[in-house]
Amino acid sequence: MAIDYQERIPNNVDLGSNRTLQRALEHWQPEFLKWWQGMGPTDFQASDVYLRTATSVDAKGWATYGHVRMPDYRWGIFLAEPDAERKIGFGDEFGKDVWQQVPGEHRSVLRRLIVTQGDTEPASVEQQRLLGHTAPSLYDLRNLFQVNVEEGRHLWAMVYLLHGYFGRDGREEAEQLLGRHSGSIDNPRILGTFNEPISDWLSFFMFTYFTDRDGKYQLKSLAESSFDPLARTCQFMLTEEAHHMFVGETGIGRVVKRSLEVMKELQSDDPDAVRKMGAIDLPTIQKYLNFWFSSSLDLFGADSSSNAASYFANGIKGRPDEATYDDHRADALTYDLEVPDGKGGVSIESLPMRNAMNEVTRQAYVKDCEIGITRWNRTIAKAGFSFALSLPSTRFRRSIGSWAATPTDPSGTPISLAEFEAQQAAWLPTESDRAFVHSLMQPVTEIGKMAGWIAPPDRGINSQPVPYDYVRLA
Repeated sequence: MAIDYQERIPNNVDLGSNRTLQRALEHWQPEFLKWWQGMGPTDFQASDVYLRTATSVDAKGWATYGHVRMPDYRWGIFLAEPDAERKIGFGDEFGKDVWQQVPGEHRSVLRRLIVTQGDTEPASVEQQRLLGHTAPSLYDLRNLFQVNVEEGRHLWAMVYLLHGYFGRDGREEAEQLLGRHSGSIDNPRILGTFNEPISDWLSFFMFTYFTDRDGKYQLKSLAESSFDPLARTCQFMLTEEAHHMFVGETGIGRVVKRSLEVMKELQSDDPDAVRKMGAIDLPTIQKYLNFWFSSSLDLFGADSSSNAASYFANGIKGRPDEATYDDHRADALTYDLEVPDGKGGVSIESLPMRNAMNEVTRQAYVKDCEIGITRWNRTIAKAGFSFALSLPSTRFRRSIGSWAATPTDPSGTPISLAEFEAQQAAWLPTESDRAFVHSLMQPVTEIGKMAGWIAPPDRGINSQPVPYDYVRLA
């Protein structure tokens, strides 16, 4: 399904056949560009960046690469190809035809889910808008901008759904997606993690590994939706999302690799000695990992949720990879949930499976996160050091769900609030840790050169060499 780039708004949804919708989106377009200029990557709008641009929604050969100024990037509306035989894959309506329009009884819920997903896309661009000034290489600078423009396109995807299927309410919600701002006191982004500052590249890599991975699982759940336009939108967004997680996984891996090079040179794993050599010590990497992983866990919602049960029962939001399950109704199944027993221990609560759908998705996410941990630890062990990175327990530092009011250590053992406060400097980044990481954030703009705190990548982008003018600075 090719995309026509001669259109003012590139799309594969036959936008030209709906003049009312086309005019509405063309009215929104300059507001988006105004937001991009004001809240997007600061001071790089005139630079030519080696970006990929979607040309098709086919899984093979779906994008082209070339240098383009970010304001000239052709954001558009792309949905995966329709499946005329697609049926509802889960819940009470399992096996019936999917919806091409929004059922009236599900209108408000679907709108809220689309708005919440849409709100995360510009939020992350705003969080990262100053990072270009401290990029460790042109390669990394290009990757940052690729992530940013694709988050902008994902915003377009949600705005299309709001404009196309939710009338005046949808148009007003689309305007608000540009009205809220990450970290704003008066009008912040909807989800707390998307108001966290990302002012250093270690945080950026953690965000793209952990928080964008949450995005992957939210998109996979929505890609199962009975509302077919939403499902098809999310299916294509997942194609682009893979690169964002690649940036995170390889970025953290390169930080670890450089730390190990310094440790081998010193013949020591002493964190202070590693820092004096201008690298980030492994314990500090673990602290950042603890912070961003635990922050991302809350994005899945409460572990016991009547809303999640309703979404599933009504075919609105399913489990990721629903086809891998045997029982697609899940109306007679239960889920054993670990909850605090109120006495400093843990007890088991049996939930109806539908009420545990958030937790089912969260556990799939945790399993996926472990893949990178295993890969980084293999690198550490191969270098001859015994340190091992690890994910903290899903009980650690929670603000939502059964464990929200129960302090634990990273292993998930319940402790007193006083104990948590006394130990948190060993588990989470301190002001001193952040100040040290910030001190390393000096820009490197010479072709092929890297900052001293990160190793070069194994290969370049799209078969280009690592020493390449990925960003032509104006």
